[in-house]
Amino acid sequence: MSSGQGRVDVEVENKRPEEPSPRKAHPNTCPSCGSHYRDDELAQTLRVCPHCGHHFPVRARERIEQLADPGSFIEEDAELRSADPLEFFDLRPYTERLAEAEIATELGDAVVCGAAVIEGESCHLAVMDFAFMGGSMGSVVGEKFARACESAGAAGVPLVSITASGGARMQEGILALMQLPKTVCAIEELHESGGALVSVLTHPTTGGVLASYASLGDVVLAEPGALMSFAGPRVVAQTTREKLPDDFGLAESNYRFGHLDAIVPRAELRAALARLLRLFGKP
Repeated sequence: MSSGQGRVDVEVENKRPEEPSPRKAHPNTCPSCGSHYRDDELAQTLRVCPHCGHHFPVRARERIEQLADPGSFIEEDAELRSADPLEFFDLRPYTERLAEAEIATELGDAVVCGAAVIEGESCHLAVMDFAFMGGSMGSVVGEKFARACESAGAAGVPLVSITASGGARMQEGILALMQLPKTVCAIEELHESGGALVSVLTHPTTGGVLASYASLGDVVLAEPGALMSFAGPRVVAQTTREKLPDDFGLAESNYRFGHLDAIVPRAELRAALARLLRLFGKP
């Protein structure tokens, strides 16, 4: 056998067979129990797995439909759009990412705000959408939340906040971080006007949103299994080099340590909010 032939044999032996690319799970497949559902089946259960209780993500407008009385929601500040003062560019320009997110979600930014009625009780809603750039909080999200606080205070009704966010938007740098104190001050002004904030944390609520207005509700609720921690378990484990509990950062763990007032399944959330609105609303 010639040396050349030997080299060919070695190359053939060392060549790994082509591995099939992993199939992406269908968005309606439950990650907990593997059950698969049609869109209409999940809609009937408010996007909760009837077998294991896993709470699927809910888009902002669908969330509003689940909570508000039919036809009662009036959106505010829908025209606001993020600018690009830093002219940020990573793999793509920030303006391109914004345009792509708006086309994909049909939203102007990661939060939808407006007046609503829940079981006959008036309120204002500020509902985040994780599908818009991971629900990240930039200048527009902070501005819309602050305006929602002002509108709720002026109307004398509570503000209901539904959060789902990866934190502050890195493409806006310090301008995104400035939204943390801005939203905190907006809540303080809401309280000074006699208003109240009911905060509902859904999966995931992390980073700057958790460190600012999401944790400052007069009542703080969470959906079962929602991740609510400043940094995710993987980052914390790598930093501390310690094995974390299986429920680290989850709603159940936070409730055990007193960081939450209640864990409310999605099917019970509308009724729970209505009770709180009657408690905090005008006499």
